[in-house]
Amino acid sequence: MSKQFGIDITTEEIIDTLDFFDSWDERYKYIIDLGRELPPMDDADKLDEHLIRGCQSKVWLVSREEGGRLYFDVDSDAFIVKGLLAIVMAAYNGKTPAQIRDFDIEAYFQALDLLKHLSPTRGSGLQAMVARIQSLAA
Repeated sequence: MSKQFGIDITTEEIIDTLDFFDSWDERYKYIIDLGRELPPMDDADKLDEHLIRGCQSKVWLVSREEGGRLYFDVDSDAFIVKGLLAIVMAAYNGKTPAQIRDFDIEAYFQALDLLKHLSPTRGSGLQAMVARIQSLAA
């Protein structure tokens, strides 16, 4: 069975692993590899209504609630964006709405030293993903 982001793959694990790498080239490769570990999204869910606006690439997000926790299916047409989705899923997937609202995503991104290594459009897209998830948890 594959690992689940937010459950088996945690924010702490991602921070520790990224800290291990010396260069941003290695870190980007790791982020892309994380994206490859995301479970595949059903093509039937890749609808316009599931697209996140504000992203340069196509990004789809579908949520469902099970037992008071929110779970997300995500996908993108860009490898690096899939990796960024994986980083966000580690923070939010399988959490309660209160845990999602209380999680300090800005501190997490700072710990990853991520935003200053992304283009402005990728950074905006990342913020749009976060905003969509936080609105679903509201």
